[in-house]
Amino acid sequence: MSDIPAGPEHVTAAWLSSVTGWSVSGVELTEIGAGLGVSSAVYRATLTGSACPKSVVVKLTAADQAAAFTSTVLGMYRREVEFFRRLASAAPIRVPAGYHGDISDDNSQVVVVMEDLSGNRMCDQVEGMTIRDAERTVDALAAWHARWWRDVDGLAECGAALPLGNDVYPAMLPPLFAEGWAKLTASSECPPPESLLDIGARWGSAASELLRRLDQDPVTVLHGDYRADNIMFSPEGEPIAIDFQLTHIGSAAYDLAYFITQSITAADASAHEQALFERWRQGLVSCGVDAADLDRAWDDYRTAALFCLAYPVIASRGMDLADPRQAGLVNTMMERYARATEELELAELL
Repeated sequence: MSDIPAGPEHVTAAWLSSVTGWSVSGVELTEIGAGLGVSSAVYRATLTGSACPKSVVVKLTAADQAAAFTSTVLGMYRREVEFFRRLASAAPIRVPAGYHGDISDDNSQVVVVMEDLSGNRMCDQVEGMTIRDAERTVDALAAWHARWWRDVDGLAECGAALPLGNDVYPAMLPPLFAEGWAKLTASSECPPPESLLDIGARWGSAASELLRRLDQDPVTVLHGDYRADNIMFSPEGEPIAIDFQLTHIGSAAYDLAYFITQSITAADASAHEQALFERWRQGLVSCGVDAADLDRAWDDYRTAALFCLAYPVIASRGMDLADPRQAGLVNTMMERYARATEELELAELL
């Protein structure tokens, strides 16, 4: 634990040199991604020296105690460290190179040093992906799911991925959701759409059963937070996935439902949801997945869409809803969720 920086001031040239083997003579840190409900403190480190990158991204334990506590209890820091140790090299789509990762025995103190991908094209979840970008992203997701289809042995035990049916979720998620829901329903900036009021009031009591349905064979490794803000594109249009604190084991439809319902506009989702779902299904089959394994996929898709109300509601707990960007993200997610609720008839699943 002594080698894990307690704060950005401890990410020094000497420390980076010692853990990476580079010859770093100077480092300048700039915080990035602050204020969007993130569970880590994230910095871009601009480096000087020989035989080292010009910059890297450094992730540390969140400064906010509530965010750090939640991330620790849910094993989120452990998951990202283990992703780079055990899964990144096998990923069928591009992910950042991991240069160093370490975590304390109690999972509360963490550091990850990874490739800085800022030269690639970022996506804006509020604006929404184009359908062409969404198609590429769905193709990448199918390849990801196929890579670990029915091949997850040992990943839960080492902390690289948490099963959706893990007992921690029924204990943790309903009270966290209730706190976020109370904040939203009391806010003037982000009041939930009226069509969601009944579902929001009943979600906590349904969460455990929804997750149980999504934790049945066949399972694979899930990204867990597969949305526009966590996708980049190379100059050639190749999707790049980032942020691996929510890797799970469960139904592959989980990632797809979260992506489609939250990363494209409501109008585009209405027009293209079925086609994107079929594109993903065909992608899995072309990668060798037995078509019979996908008989339940549409039911799982709807179940996952219902469960994923958790994301904007729980994230809102750590957001400043007076900030236009943060309020815009929550409102956009809730509006898109309302579309899914109506068109997928999600209330009947409660």
